[in-house]
Amino acid sequence: MTSNNPRQRRSSPRHLAPIGALMGIAALCAMPAAHAAPDHAAQMIRSRSKAVCVNPHPDHTKLSSMVVGFSQSQGNENPFRAEETKSLKDAAHSFHAKRYIYTNAHSNEAKQVADIESMINQGAQALVIAPLNSTGLQPAFAQAVAKHIPIITIDRHTAGTHCTDYLTFMGSNFYKQGEIDGKQLAKATGGHAVIAEIQGAYGNSVETERTKGFAAAIKPYLGMKVIAAQTGNWSTTDAQKVMSQILLAHPNVNAVYTQSDTMAYGAVTALRDAGKKPGEVKIVTIDGTKQGVQDIVSGWIYADDETNPRFGPIALHELQNWFDGKPVPQHIVIKDHLYTQANAKSALASGVPY
Repeated sequence: MTSNNPRQRRSSPRHLAPIGALMGIAALCAMPAAHAAPDHAAQMIRSRSKAVCVNPHPDHTKLSSMVVGFSQSQGNENPFRAEETKSLKDAAHSFHAKRYIYTNAHSNEAKQVADIESMINQGAQALVIAPLNSTGLQPAFAQAVAKHIPIITIDRHTAGTHCTDYLTFMGSNFYKQGEIDGKQLAKATGGHAVIAEIQGAYGNSVETERTKGFAAAIKPYLGMKVIAAQTGNWSTTDAQKVMSQILLAHPNVNAVYTQSDTMAYGAVTALRDAGKKPGEVKIVTIDGTKQGVQDIVSGWIYADDETNPRFGPIALHELQNWFDGKPVPQHIVIKDHLYTQANAKSALASGVPY
């Protein structure tokens, strides 16, 4: 690198190396041992990309001497968000971060940008971001890049360039989740179903991929048809209204696919209000919350594919790898559980569902 590069590291002894400095080798194959997470975190990782980001000027600064920030996108009344928030807070504590800053955008894109900019102004030296939407964070990323602040994105994909705007994305395989639910619904209905699909809020990768995966899984089954597909906005209340409306228009619905447990709760309430009995309408959903797994035991839900929210240990470990000059995979897929009648009771007894 030459000294006139605008992303050259700062002369301060507390510098953070520029994220975009190594685009030329970002696609190198990573050596697993070089960035392997601690045992408790590694057990949650399904796969890592071969493409990596590497800090060209590692200073081996420890997170224990740094200010770490986390930008949450939605309110913690959602069990997934609550567990995700807890995981990041606990990880910051276990890594002995000098200071931990937390913000919550409460489903407001402009607020999330302002939140991130505020954390940067407060001296954040490393950031973890759960993006609200697939676009919109570019102004915040630009400020972070200007100050050489590494970013880990979690849970939802967002526009940007690996190694420049952010280091990595870590989350579930959303397409696979939809595919798994489609196959489970085919199993539950013997391949003959009139399906109501309650989708998440439009405009983010989670909804898009879960919709595509489900459609691909049921395509071979000529007896399975989605009779209605509407957004429930990840909301229990909205999903209940949508399900009630669908039942009025299509009382013959015998299967439901919801893209989150929060929406499954609403669908269950609507079905109960319509006089349906547990198991009469087969429901598959995604998240793996404690309530969702309990609804499997009670017979309301057939299968629930977990979305693992415990990103904290892995995210902070990869940030430390960045400062130490070790390869950071550009994409990390988290391992999820599939809950069914076969394992729901034992899972609840073990305390795994959140």
